[in-house]
Amino acid sequence: QVQLVESGGGLVQAGGSLRLSCAASGRTFSSYAMGWFRQAPGKERDFVAAISWSVGSRYYADSVKGRFTISRDNAKNTVYLQMNSLKPEDTAVYYCAARRGVVRTTRNEFDYWGQGTQVTVSS
Repeated sequence: QVQLVESGGGLVQAGGSLRLSCAASGRTFSSYAMGWFRQAPGKERDFVAAISWSVGSRYYADSVKGRFTISRDNAKNTVYLQMNSLKPEDTAVYYCAARRGVVRTTRNEFDYWGQGTQVTVSS
């Protein structure tokens, strides 16, 4: 069982940056692939980024490539999402997710979810 708690959301102007954190409980965090998803009002929850347990592989949605960076610190049981050059269309609730084993990029393949953190980008 893994429990996830996101933090770091907030209100930022277009062009600004935010760093989201996701703290995970459990002693086997390093064996979980981690992902970030986001959900805007009235829309589906979409993939943003994912990272393998070994940090050997990272994946990004096309909409965030070159602007967002996912990373993890297994010693701290934490995964991060550095978001730069933010746009109003990045406004959403951002969710951290975990799955045991190999990294995936589809929502249904993640087993554990955090409660989400709101990111609002003003124009």
